[in-house]
Amino acid sequence: MTSLDKPTTTNEQQQDADSKAVTEAALSEAFGGVRGMVETVLPGLLFVTIYTINKDLHVSAIAALTVSLLLVGVRLVRRDTMKHAFSGVFGVAFGVVFAMVTGNAKDFYLPGMMYTLGLALAYIITTICGVPLVGLILGPIFKENLSWRTRNPGRKKAYAKASWAWGLIFLAKCAILFPLYWWADTTQLGWVLVALKIPPLLLAVYLTWLFLAKAPPPIDVFAEMEAEERAEKERKAAAARQPEL
Repeated sequence: MTSLDKPTTTNEQQQDADSKAVTEAALSEAFGGVRGMVETVLPGLLFVTIYTINKDLHVSAIAALTVSLLLVGVRLVRRDTMKHAFSGVFGVAFGVVFAMVTGNAKDFYLPGMMYTLGLALAYIITTICGVPLVGLILGPIFKENLSWRTRNPGRKKAYAKASWAWGLIFLAKCAILFPLYWWADTTQLGWVLVALKIPPLLLAVYLTWLFLAKAPPPIDVFAEMEAEERAEKERKAAAARQPEL
């Protein structure tokens, strides 16, 4: 290797590291990061723990809903993003209402299971239709919007692979949980569901990062629009000065 090759290699390595860091930050923003995972697990963990101890549906449900609201309150106080906390509260609230109406503690988990199934189908169907859901979620975060659909085929392929991964992982999760809903008791279902909260999510996020790390960089359409606006202003300014020459 010559001395002229070394700066190029260093620059490529730096660009690769920067790209991976940006991808990690985008995935954390989109899917909640470590804190979002904790907020996802905690209400269900509290519900199944209390129900395992005293078999009281009302106490378990109220405790789960209370901790969800507290997590939202913490985010409000700290002025953090609310989308993950609110989605958690709505999920717990639906579960509480459903279980209270039916009187079956297992129904606390049913709305979340149905949501997981619907999300799995959404990832798969959107990918088949040529607009993979991962691209729709991450496109605005990467400031590329939908440019990857027509202008960046390598990136579209990466989004399609990631969406297939999310869809199939969630389908596999549903294949475990739905039979347990019918055959297992509330505590067995609850503990399995808690155990399956984080690992599938981590696997899906890791595969997404892996696919995107090897994909072409995103096209910053916002930067392009700003450049076009500056060029247009310069043309107008030049045209306004033209009569004076």
